[in-house]
Amino acid sequence: MAYMLLIHEPKGQRLTRTEAEGRAVYERMLRFGADLKARGLLLAAESLASQDDAAQVQVRGGRPQVLDGPFSEAKEMVGGFFLVDCATREEALAIAGQCPAAEWATIEVRSLGPCFA
Repeated sequence: MAYMLLIHEPKGQRLTRTEAEGRAVYERMLRFGADLKARGLLLAAESLASQDDAAQVQVRGGRPQVLDGPFSEAKEMVGGFFLVDCATREEALAIAGQCPAAEWATIEVRSLGPCFA
């Protein structure tokens, strides 16, 4: 079964790191992803840029509405994700607990499924 591990990090946290610290953190995350891939568990993974230039799109009354970021009401942002294929929820939770980002962010673990279920 596939599980999405969403990394919710405090907004602005990246700005508190020096470039060297940021690169070191990123390297740890890359190694974590490489280990998951070597174990045959990783389906996809990406780091997301800051939400400062993000946009939200809604269609209301048949017309798309675009809201440009940054979104000041947010205290956290989704900083990235790992999509893993695990046998059980417990395995997905264990993997989330091994993710380096769990030290400075929150990892939300969700199974994939249809929106009608």
